[in-house]
Amino acid sequence: MKKRLLSPPQYLNDIDRLTSYPINLMQHQAATGHTLSQKINEIITNSTVTTGMLQAIAELLGVSFKVDCCCLVTVVNGVDFGENVVTWCNEQYRQLPNLDEMLLMEELLMNLPVVQCASEPLTIEDISIIQKSLVAACHNLPLPLKSVLAIPTRFSGHSNGVISLINFQPYQWQEAEKELLKTVESSCAIAFSQVVQAQTIAASQQCLQKANQHQSLIKQLTLLSRTNLELNQMLQLVVSSTAESLEAERGLLILLKYTNPLFRNRLQKQVPKAKANLIGEWHQGEYFAYTDKSFWLSDCELSQRIFTEPGNPVITDETTNRNENWTTASCFDIENFPSTLLMPLENQGKVLGFVVFQQKENRQWQSSELNLVEMVCAQLSNAIIQSQTLRQVQTLVDERTEQLKRSLEVQSKLYERTRQYVEQLQQLNELKDEFVSNISDRLRYPLTNMRMSIRNLRLPGITADRQSRYLDILENECTKEINLINDLLTLQKLESHQEAPQYETIDLNSKIQDYLGSFAEQLINKGLNIAVELPDDSLEIQTETESFHRILQELLTNACKYSESETTITVQVSHRVEEQIDQVMIKVTNTGYGISQEEAAYIFDKFRRGKGRWTPGTGLGLALIKSLVQHLNGAIALESIPIPDSELSEISFILTLPQFSTQNNPYSPQ
Repeated sequence: MKKRLLSPPQYLNDIDRLTSYPINLMQHQAATGHTLSQKINEIITNSTVTTGMLQAIAELLGVSFKVDCCCLVTVVNGVDFGENVVTWCNEQYRQLPNLDEMLLMEELLMNLPVVQCASEPLTIEDISIIQKSLVAACHNLPLPLKSVLAIPTRFSGHSNGVISLINFQPYQWQEAEKELLKTVESSCAIAFSQVVQAQTIAASQQCLQKANQHQSLIKQLTLLSRTNLELNQMLQLVVSSTAESLEAERGLLILLKYTNPLFRNRLQKQVPKAKANLIGEWHQGEYFAYTDKSFWLSDCELSQRIFTEPGNPVITDETTNRNENWTTASCFDIENFPSTLLMPLENQGKVLGFVVFQQKENRQWQSSELNLVEMVCAQLSNAIIQSQTLRQVQTLVDERTEQLKRSLEVQSKLYERTRQYVEQLQQLNELKDEFVSNISDRLRYPLTNMRMSIRNLRLPGITADRQSRYLDILENECTKEINLINDLLTLQKLESHQEAPQYETIDLNSKIQDYLGSFAEQLINKGLNIAVELPDDSLEIQTETESFHRILQELLTNACKYSESETTITVQVSHRVEEQIDQVMIKVTNTGYGISQEEAAYIFDKFRRGKGRWTPGTGLGLALIKSLVQHLNGAIALESIPIPDSELSEISFILTLPQFSTQNNPYSPQ
């Protein structure tokens, strides 16, 4: 309650000197009731501030009645005291210090010898109002009360204030003074009524302003819930906006994470096992409290009240905190913010968390403010549930999308593998057709020659020379058939690794020169030249002679077959050491049409021949070479380098063999 006491002038230091001047109001001519009431009405008319109006009326009454003190107290609804309690004192008492031995006002009023009222007879209600008004208005007076003349004012049949005339010395009130006080009662009642009306209007305006603020906040939160903000950002904005609207000094948002996800409905006085996490925080001005951002419910009795006292918000202040002596989490900072409001975030019986608003001073929360916080909590609960639902749906959609993606990938792989199988089957079918065609030609052509030779031998009168010629043809064609069959059997034997190579040491230089000599006639017939590059020092190599001879034979035969006329076949022999292994390299190069990368991929396969090559052949030569080279623990590679400004290329087959059989030879004895 607001109390006004006029600023005192220089007071008298000697209290005994004050008491030596007896006061006799009857020695002064009292103002008439009409004049005094008129002055009060003028004050009411000319005053714009209600508290200033009451102060002027109190001074007018005190001076007019020549009393030591005058107190005016506004009463609302006959029960509650308003905000205005005005006290006026005579100048000689304004700066007297409060006496330490001064009695309590309750005891003073009980023992006061003279408490009279200008309105007779007094009701119990009037006596109670007078006593309470004296306690409210006179506790800061400099001296104990000795005599009081009081009257309750009435407006529209209800008490709306009390006028108290006070003397600090015993005094017998006169009837004229009582009558005069009765006269001004109605004017003072009007003044008290205007004060109450002004306060009511101000309170209504304040309530309307708060209602507009709350309505604006609800609209703002509704729009905020429709934005694309991340959940934590939205919660932070809601807490800050609500705290500012409520004029709170600090706001917190705490969410719970249950250890048992099946805990949904809270039971009476049952506290679940859950961890609380501080999600949002707002405060006025600078605040440097460093607190933990999470705590267990079992460690905070203040938070547990949400579960032990369901259905109600938790409201505490400095007194309840001291009396209850709760254990609280450090994030609440109860020492700096003792006044606390906890409102649960609840959805379908499950507590999602708390919204907390705090003050440094004790605060009486209004029902409209609690309703606003409850509405905000309902919106926050819905937003949290919607966010969690959307997150779960999004997670489910992502999982299903990922499953569908994996399924499509598997189907795509199966389709690709099936397509590859189909292509392989088509290729195998083509190879089969090609093989049948090639083998048929290779079998039919010699047999045809043999049949013709046999028929010619049966002709009568054949000469000995022609007979000898037909027999040579029969022998050559039989040899070709036997060689074809032997090549097939050799390939089968090499692929099954049925026999180990039989190694022996040969002179590589002389052996190659002997092999090249046997091709001289074939080279001359096709108009080819041959160049040999051998190392200066003769090389010895441990290998299987028959296999080595067949490899050179096939390489040279292949070079002669596919070389352009008037070109040179080059044979290069060299020695190298790789990974501490002695190796011999033989490179056979001829000039002809190039081999593409596609052809190089299958050039060493059985029954496969280069496209567009019409030279007769079975397609077994290079396949036999590769198998023989692997049989001797060697390797063979192909190079096809185009010749600039020409359609031809230099084609090289590079043969690499270990020089000694004991190295990298799985068949040699260890």
